[in-house]
Amino acid sequence: MKMAKKYSALMVCAAVSLSLAACGPKESSSAKSSSKGSELVVWEDKEKSIGIKDTVAAFEKEHDVKVKVVEKPYAKQIEDLRMDGPAGTGPDVLTMPGDQIGTAVTEGLLKELHVEKNVQSLYTDASIQSQMVDQKLYGLPKAVETTVLFYNKDLISEKELPQTLEEWYDYSKKTADGSKFGFLALFDQIYYAESVMSGYGGYIFGKDKDGSYNPSDIGINNEGAVKGAALIQKFYKGGLFPAGIIGEQGINVLESLFTEGKAAAIISGPWNVEAFSKAGINYGITKLPELENGKNMSAFIGVKSYNVSAFSKNAELAQELAVFLANEKNSKTRYEQTKEVPAVKSLADDPAIMKSEAARAVTEQSRFSELTPNIPEMNEIWTPADSALQTVATGKADPKQALDQAAETARGQIKAKHSGK
Repeated sequence: MKMAKKYSALMVCAAVSLSLAACGPKESSSAKSSSKGSELVVWEDKEKSIGIKDTVAAFEKEHDVKVKVVEKPYAKQIEDLRMDGPAGTGPDVLTMPGDQIGTAVTEGLLKELHVEKNVQSLYTDASIQSQMVDQKLYGLPKAVETTVLFYNKDLISEKELPQTLEEWYDYSKKTADGSKFGFLALFDQIYYAESVMSGYGGYIFGKDKDGSYNPSDIGINNEGAVKGAALIQKFYKGGLFPAGIIGEQGINVLESLFTEGKAAAIISGPWNVEAFSKAGINYGITKLPELENGKNMSAFIGVKSYNVSAFSKNAELAQELAVFLANEKNSKTRYEQTKEVPAVKSLADDPAIMKSEAARAVTEQSRFSELTPNIPEMNEIWTPADSALQTVATGKADPKQALDQAAETARGQIKAKHSGK
């Protein structure tokens, strides 16, 4: 997945001084003198390096260093780091999804960051929490995302929008004819289905008293999760979702139906803003609908971050660069170029950012959403949960039977792969 927009900037001097506060005055000056002539490598996301071009140039001038920026898909950078890091050909700073942090730390791929609390406090609570493992910090947030509702204004006006998922079901029942559809979502995937299941009390992992995830407490098959999955199944049983949106090609079918004007509304993310705009769709964006119990549909909060490789030979300087890239001023600059929503608290009220409908929708939806769990055990949830939901979507199993099997499979995999924890 990708992300989209950022929050608001205050003072340049304050932002720069904050960005250097992680190293005390002596430490900072010594880092500068010893860094002269050094080279840092940054792995940035595909088509996003434009967002840090000027920031990198400013850092190079201030520290008398060279920074090489290489674009790589951010979700796969950890895979490359496993090979390139030990070989000495990896980055000093990389970008990655917050839910990969736990696995990366367990594998010894990331350097712990030592930055002062006033730097950490720049970011939203959820985004900074995504970078924490065992109360230690391993990255700084640069962007946040949630799923939101896109709707085609030529097919349905803002005033006509159903407010609940059940109302969308009724609307779709009147609209869907096999070639055109009302509301569509990739509910055969836990990433999207959790929005419904959690609204009725389902969850991925329970939490201990200290707020940490408890991988032995899996809630994907509890009573609330089953109720949510039953509601999801209604859309498929009623023929309101085309068969083509089940499985690996589902995302392509869903997006095509929307860009072709054959779907009134879909659940997607800010990563599609540019694509839908280029397609010429007259679309609107808003938060996800409510459920019949009065709760708003949830979403996973995804966080992109800047992290320092454990293999960096210039770790202190790399940390300074990560802090600089993610500070308030440079987060706003990055938003202006990439339209990815920044994780800086103050930018949430910045008029230049909040004039974006997508940024407003993500900000509002975040109020009802939770972080994607960042512990390694999350890797054992995705596949069995998705498989279960596909059997629910195709009618091959009832929700309870399918989710019970998914939970059992996940527990078995967690025990087999993470029993040492």
